[in-house]
Parts: sequence; structure tokens; C-alpha cells
Amino acid sequence: MSAPTFGGVVPPLVTPLTADGAIDLESFERLVNHLIDAGVDGLFVLGSSGEVAFLSDADRTLVLTEAVRISAGRVKVMTGVNDMTPARVVAQIRLAEAAGVDAIVATAPFYTLPNQAEIETHFRLLAAATTLPIFAYDVPVRVHNKLSLDMLIRLGTEGIIAGVKDSSGDDVGFRRLVMANRAAGSPLVVFTGHEVVVDGALLLGADGVVPGLGNVDPKRYVDLFAASKEGDWEAVRRIQDELSELFEIVFQASGVSGEAAGLGAFKTALAHLDIISTNRMSPPVPALTGDTVERIQAIVDRAGLLVR
Repeated sequence: MSAPTFGGVVPPLVTPLTADGAIDLESFERLVNHLIDAGVDGLFVLGSSGEVAFLSDADRTLVLTEAVRISAGRVKVMTGVNDMTPARVVAQIRLAEAAGVDAIVATAPFYTLPNQAEIETHFRLLAAATTLPIFAYDVPVRVHNKLSLDMLIRLGTEGIIAGVKDSSGDDVGFRRLVMANRAAGSPLVVFTGHEVVVDGALLLGADGVVPGLGNVDPKRYVDLFAASKEGDWEAVRRIQDELSELFEIVFQASGVSGEAAGLGAFKTALAHLDIISTNRMSPPVPALTGDTVERIQAIVDRAGLLVR
């Protein structure tokens, strides 16, 4: 596997839906161009923010082919290939290969709840099935397994995986990963999935960020990353504070699932900005309504996004 050229700001795209629940291709094109025009370094489709678990293979294929078509080589396109077993993930990889993506992002198997040895075998089987770079997606909240530090470094050193998207929420573990990766000669590209502590992750040595909030305000994340490369940590902290204020949109809903509150807030903000047409979610997740929407819109307005 050739050395990957990934890093920087790679937002995990939401999947816009029409009022009747179909993939909204016009909104998706506006969203992709909104992100690329802001200067992002890549796109991550069919992740948690993309509602991948709710989409049929036909819908996943549509999202993949449209992302590749619209981006037209301007940025790298990464895609989630999450499923329950290696055989099922390989089937998703085939869809990704046919669409022409640049890399895949894979979790540990779920439902089967494997141990670490079985997870390692899982990634080795995926690598044997494709020439695409593989990023390990460390997201225990979804798969009920934290990826082993030793395993990640071993797989990176052997060229089985190209990098890690860390959405574990484990800041100590993240620091240990960055340090171990550096000690091993940096075989892995290390992304953080955090929205509000990106400044700290970059200071530690993260190669990039995959922020769901980057759908709403990609430009600030681009500016934050650029400031970190220049060593202007005061600017990094200021921009991170602004993004943290905007992130308050995810705390405005009550009595709903985390899916509805968080991803629903991103979609509500994007609809307010006229980037997507509706804030509809995939059933059974409800769209946010009423006072919750008004509070989210007020936060977006205070952030100045309508005039940026």
C-alpha cells in the first residue's frame, strides 16, 4: 500500500433527505461544494453523521457515487464501510471501490462483539480484500470495543491500516496513541473525531480532524488547522472557543435520542443556512421542531454564519 496523503480537515458529511425521506441530491451537492469552497482537505461520507446505519445499499451507493462525482478530484473522499462481519464489510468495500473513493474507514465488527485478537484478524482480512487505504474507526460507543493501542501500532507498522479516526472520547488513550505512533516512526495518520478539543489534539500531534460540526462551519475548522500549522496557538484557542460556542446547538434538544439531538442539530443548522432543504432524519429518529429549532437558529445567527 502506498503512503497515504491524508490529513487536515475532513468533515463527516450529513446525508440530506427530502421531505418524503429520499436522498436529497440537490442539497447533497450544495453541501459538498459548501465544504470544498471553505477549503477542507477531504470528505468523509457514510459515517455516523451520514446516518450510514439507516441507509440501504442502494442509497449508500448513490451517496458514494455522487460524492466522487461532485468532488471531481478536488479533495480526497473517504467512506465508512461499517457492518457486522468481515464478509459483510468486504461487500461494502466493493461498493466503495466501484464508486472510486480514495480510502475506506472501518470499525471493529459489532453485534458479534469480538475480542481484540478477532478484531485484528478482521482488519487483516479487509486489507487482504482491497488495495484502498484502510482507516480504523475507533468508536466504542457504537461497537462496544476500544481498539487496542498495541494492535493499531502493529497494523500500522505492517501497512495493514493507513491511519486511525479516533472517536473514542478517551483523551488519555489518544495521547498514548499519538506518542506511540511517533515512537514507531509515524506509520499512522491520526485523526481526532472531537469537535471541541481539536486545539488540544493538534497540539499533541494529531494529523487532522473529522468534526461533525464541520458540516455547519467548515471555514473555522480550516482556519484553526492552518493556525496550528503556523504555530499560532493563541489563534487556535480563540477559534476553538468560537466553535465550542457554536457546538451548543447539540445541547438544545431534550427528551430525544443522542442521534436526534446531535445530528439533528447539525441538519437543523444547515437547513437554517439554506445549504440543505430539510432537517429530516432517517426513521425512527424524529426531526427537531418548535422551540428547539428556534434556539439552534439563534446560536447559528450569533456565530455569524449567515454573513460569513
